[in-house]
Amino acid sequence: MTNRLEKATFAGGCFWCMVEPFDTRPGVESVISGYTGGHVTNPTYEQVCSNTTGHVEAVQITFDPDIMPYEQLLETFWQQIDPTDPGGQFNDRGESYQTAIFYHNEKQKELAEQSKQQLQDSRKFSKPIATRILPAMPFYEAEESHQNYYKKQSFHYRLYKKGSGREDFIKNNWKADKSDLKEKLTPLQYHVTQEKGTERPFQNEYWDIEDEGIYVDIISGKPLFSSRDKYDAGCGWPSFTKPIDAYEVVEELDTSHGMIRTEIRSRTADSHLGHVFEDGPKEHGGLRYCMNSAAMRFVPLDKMEEEGYGNLLKLFN
Repeated sequence: MTNRLEKATFAGGCFWCMVEPFDTRPGVESVISGYTGGHVTNPTYEQVCSNTTGHVEAVQITFDPDIMPYEQLLETFWQQIDPTDPGGQFNDRGESYQTAIFYHNEKQKELAEQSKQQLQDSRKFSKPIATRILPAMPFYEAEESHQNYYKKQSFHYRLYKKGSGREDFIKNNWKADKSDLKEKLTPLQYHVTQEKGTERPFQNEYWDIEDEGIYVDIISGKPLFSSRDKYDAGCGWPSFTKPIDAYEVVEELDTSHGMIRTEIRSRTADSHLGHVFEDGPKEHGGLRYCMNSAAMRFVPLDKMEEEGYGNLLKLFN
């Protein structure tokens, strides 16, 4: 982290569901659940839920913009909500669950307005974008029981996210357009990413390269892994101890071929990447992310700035 930390404040309905998408992201120092936008000092959860305080449930993110640009936080924010709903979010109704972006400076205001207009112009949604863009107001930290709820009460959190309708809305409205992938990808790339295929060990593009750089999703271009976390696992596929950004990889249960494994998929492109195993280097967390070369593209260190990944150069300092 540098000394140039900034704050971002987003209201996206129930704050339980707005911490996980930002927590543990590179460049993010903290994500706090709380209340803002209203007229009551130090409100309680019960007061805010009564819809009499003017406050909304929100999260306040402390981040390093040199590593995690505000634009990326905005992109993540939009992908967690129904931006066309002015009366709340999913099963949670009332003013305390309304969506808003609270800007902390004029640059954030400008970027937020641009992102909102881009979303409106994209015609992804037939209804107008209802999310408000407002100046930041005093932010009151919520009770300790509400902080990092997705970790403390993970089982209930998963049930709630699914039962509220949020999870299905995200999957149905923010998934990548795959209509022309057969034209964009090679047969092997398509087979691996769209049909859960596996390329041959020791006969793929990246299993043994040692150059410095990052590996990005072949479809979305999202950063996935760094050469700094790559190691020779002896399996014949590129292997890593951790992803660059845990948000960009999704774990799913895989029971194919008579085995129980944990599949790794890319969040944005929703494509198959590989699997994660618990036989990795113990000194680095014990995980082995075993990936298919065909699901990724390597960006050398000296090309990262040119290709728009300059904010990740700090990984190599």
